[in-house]
Amino acid sequence: MFFPTARLIVLFPIFFFPFFFEVPAVLYLVLWFFINLFSGTAALAGPQEVGGIAWWAHVGGFVSGMLLCRLFARRRRQLQPDEYGLEWAWEPRSR
Repeated sequence: MFFPTARLIVLFPIFFFPFFFEVPAVLYLVLWFFINLFSGTAALAGPQEVGGIAWWAHVGGFVSGMLLCRLFARRRRQLQPDEYGLEWAWEPRSR
């Protein structure tokens, strides 16, 4: 929600060979959401009446996080070029 253009480095193992590649954060979140949604739905259709709670907890956390993220975000008073706001660390000391 806050960084839609961010890119994530993802590890995708095929047998014993790790493959690393970049994906957009939005694509990763959408994929993660639907995996949890479909897994929770499949757990409901299964013969066991146990389980599936964790899948729906992830879906609920995702949805509530999307709805409430603006409420908990701090508003910046001024834009800072460094994402951590540490420009002062490179400024020369005044004596």
